[in-house]
Amino acid sequence: MENAPTQDFRGRPSLPAASGMSRRLALALGTAALALASTAAQAAGTLAGTDIVNVAQATYESPDDGTPITIDSNKVTIKVDELLDVTVVSSDPGDVATAPGLTAQVLTYQVTNSGNGSEAFTLSADTARPGDEFDTGFEQMILDSNGNGVYDPGVDTIYAPGTNDPVLAPDESIVVFVLSTIPASAEDEDRAEIELSATANTGSGTPGTIFAGEGDGGGDAVVGSTGARDADSGYFVIQTSDVTLTKSATVIDPSGGDQPIPGATIVYQLVATTIGSGELTNLVISDDIPADTTYKAGSITLENAPLTDAVDDGDAGSFADDAIAVALGTVPGGQTRTITFQVTID
Repeated sequence: MENAPTQDFRGRPSLPAASGMSRRLALALGTAALALASTAAQAAGTLAGTDIVNVAQATYESPDDGTPITIDSNKVTIKVDELLDVTVVSSDPGDVATAPGLTAQVLTYQVTNSGNGSEAFTLSADTARPGDEFDTGFEQMILDSNGNGVYDPGVDTIYAPGTNDPVLAPDESIVVFVLSTIPASAEDEDRAEIELSATANTGSGTPGTIFAGEGDGGGDAVVGSTGARDADSGYFVIQTSDVTLTKSATVIDPSGGDQPIPGATIVYQLVATTIGSGELTNLVISDDIPADTTYKAGSITLENAPLTDAVDDGDAGSFADDAIAVALGTVPGGQTRTITFQVTID
């Protein structure tokens, strides 16, 4: 019987005394449970509409026989109001590269209900922000309906303000895509800012503003620190690319001179220079062997390094169908590649 439950001063059962490992284990479990409870409570705060109920007690001894007597106070119930708050952040890791004239260019945002009640939000995209170099043409906003964070045409939902405003539970987020057309007049390295905003449908304004009786769960709705409206911007940056190709020739005749006579060697040099801030993909430089000349086998070089004539994956060079080719791959803007090859005048 020494481990039988005892009662605390309010008459509730209390745990039996413990010692050693049992006491340490009980303390650890209690601490962990408290930490979990605190984490849950801090996520979005106490849910809107929750009743906080409190009853006080008075205990005294009977003047007749000393018997303990307990009386309760009246019950006080306070309903937790809804806090209207929202957070908007750009989800792109940096400026999104694009090019003039492209359509359906995507910027990505995340909208989070940082209040404590279920709330609908109206979304708006501003493509005419001051201070940037160009404005995009707004196409549409898209809600990430499958939750994968990637715009899936034909799968994700087109957003229509006032029709399908996203309704978010406390701490729930939704990914929103803003699609734009890039004007043909945009120039290399120009930037465009697009701001996405979200506003609580219940109301917004100065923090502390009260919307009586309009809170989730039947209480009031109170504007939180964000003003129940938040916005963030994403950016496009123009990255164009092009290439210039310059060809020159040097003649070496059999006597060591530079006369273009039969038997003389012509060394052709091709200089490819990429321009712009973008990059060129799968850049290939090719040149037909001129009539009345014969290609000198194994003469292709790239940056003075010899390349093979074989059409394979061994290196970038090849000779086939009376033409040389050098596959340069992806080349960033501002780069120069120099190629040479030789022919003999017939």
